[in-house]
Amino acid sequence: MLQAALRSGTAHRRSVFELFPRRLPEGRRYGVVAGVGRALDALEAFRFDDPTLTALEGVVDDATREWLSTYRFGGDVWGYAEGEAYLPYSPLLVVEATFAEAVLLETLLLSIYNHDSAIASAASRMTLVAGDRPCIEMGSRRTHEEAAVAAARAAYVAGFATSSNLAAGQRYGVPTAGTSAHSFTLLHDSEADAFRAQVTSLGTGTTLLVDTYDVAEAVRTGIEVAGTSLGAVRLDSGDLAVQAVEVRAQLDSLGATSTRIIVTSDLDEFAIAALAAAPVDGYGVGTQLVTGSGHPTCGFVYKLVAREGAAGEMESVAKRSVDKASVGGRKYALRRRSADGVAEAEVIGIGDPPVDDGDDRPLLVPLVSGGEVVGRESLDRARSRHLAARAELPVAIQQMSRGEPVIPTLHV
Repeated sequence: MLQAALRSGTAHRRSVFELFPRRLPEGRRYGVVAGVGRALDALEAFRFDDPTLTALEGVVDDATREWLSTYRFGGDVWGYAEGEAYLPYSPLLVVEATFAEAVLLETLLLSIYNHDSAIASAASRMTLVAGDRPCIEMGSRRTHEEAAVAAARAAYVAGFATSSNLAAGQRYGVPTAGTSAHSFTLLHDSEADAFRAQVTSLGTGTTLLVDTYDVAEAVRTGIEVAGTSLGAVRLDSGDLAVQAVEVRAQLDSLGATSTRIIVTSDLDEFAIAALAAAPVDGYGVGTQLVTGSGHPTCGFVYKLVAREGAAGEMESVAKRSVDKASVGGRKYALRRRSADGVAEAEVIGIGDPPVDDGDDRPLLVPLVSGGEVVGRESLDRARSRHLAARAELPVAIQQMSRGEPVIPTLHV
């Protein structure tokens, strides 16, 4: 596309691209925007170095490779801030630049936004039903090694307390925590030896895995080794609700009333909700989190919605395909809220910002201006934003059953 546009003289037309979802994943009531910070870092570093240009020999012509050799994005980008909730047709990114500059960003932006937002959307549902009980991200062994780091970051944005992925801690400051695996217990001559080694090295605040052999025996041994100040025990198999009740009673009878119970084992939002009445103190979530709990992508698309006409004016353009139509024109967005602050609609203005009735909240913020990143912020700021954005949605989001988007999207 770039080569053909350069040859035809249309590559430098001013253009507006929009990244948006046509719909939510089936049955979901809202989504969560994540990956904004990662996308800004990637855009800032997006270059075509000599090895890349060499690899493009035979793919594009010499004139195109020459143009790519000096590529620097010089346009403007607005978007939903990280942690924000989104609905169908929310204009998550609005990219204004020449066609050549903007079209090259399509795969870069979609790959980051589709992955990270899928993880954050699943994580939000999990932390919502978990309430005050912390969720621990433990999915690194169930996805690509780089996706694991991004997933830990996205989960933290959506309310997860910690991650077992140390690279996420190193790169992004995500708090880290973990425990031992069954192999550590199996390594030792007895469970008591394994527990003793762990407590001696890590202290009594550690978490002991108690389901390698017999749970009740392991709990008794753990308290004998660590004392009643043992930090936590972890259950990773069986009927977690029943076992949690039994272990809680046993711990209390042994005087370990402050020892917490952490549960793992292919948990998703539905399993977490089912454990709400059980004496569980935290959830370790892996596979279902890093695969988006059944929806590993958000289905975001990146479409040209406006471009410069022959007379220099901006013209709306839109795809008209059946089931894949887009809405042309540069977009603006606000969240319409009631007088008491509850979200009522996603209002999308075409060409001009929609009218704020006094209780509404604008959603698009500047991210890049003249090629310079202006929207970078801390991960904790994104995390706080998510909690606030989720709190203003109607209470229907607390229902884990399949449903329609929690508020409608209105184009004006």
